Amino acid sequence: MANNGTGMIQSGVFESLQRKIDEDTAVKDALRDIVQELEKQDRVTQAILSRSHSTATADLPSVLSAAQTNIEKEVVTIQRLSEVASKHPYYKFNYAWTRHVQDACFSILFCGWLGGFGKGDTGQLLNMEEVGSIMGVPVNVKDRDTFHLTIEEYLLALISLADELARLARNSVTLGDHRRPLQISQFIKDVHAGFQILNLKNDTLRKRSDGLKYKSREVEDVVYDLSLRGLLPKD
Repeated sequence: MANNGTGMIQSGVFESLQRKIDEDTAVKDALRDIVQELEKQDRVTQAILSRSHSTATADLPSVLSAAQTNIEKEVVTIQRLSEVASKHPYYKFNYAWTRHVQDACFSILFCGWLGGFGKGDTGQLLNMEEVGSIMGVPVNVKDRDTFHLTIEEYLLALISLADELARLARNSVTLGDHRRPLQISQFIKDVHAGFQILNLKNDTLRKRSDGLKYKSREVEDVVYDLSLRGLLPKD
């Protein structure tokens, strides 16, 4: 009679809910362990890449080689993450890894800009497909529920790259490299111009992209100071 009574709760409702909670918790725990490993690996990669701020361009290959070796470890971890995450609804759990994937994307972009991944010359931007290829994951997937690199993650990483390059411009002057600030200035201007084309719906992305104009001006000030001092390359 209890099952038919008005307002009565059927037997097993909360037991079923608890099983679902336990299943979600197990997934979160598995993802957390992988993400923590990725975070540790990327900290090492960024520490290696930070040496570029005190390394002459001619000596960068050793830095890039070490960074790429560690990025390869990150890629293995990202593959593990992809394997686990792809078994579950993407947008249910993507909060657990999106910032760390973004950080890994930044490391790859910075390494590529410095001439890594076979680029050779500095100043080149890896596009989203190239980053996805390095990570070994699809990009901007819309037709199936699977782990992938999103446009937002790529663009946020690109903004982080601009921030890092603005700092590199100042440190390059300290190293006596007066050509690199010019290169960085043009690169950030191009990135800023590109963002001006985009109709951004993501609030975080839109707010962060607003800062690109200040980074552009920051590097312009470096170039202007070099110009006043007559230190710009003649060519």
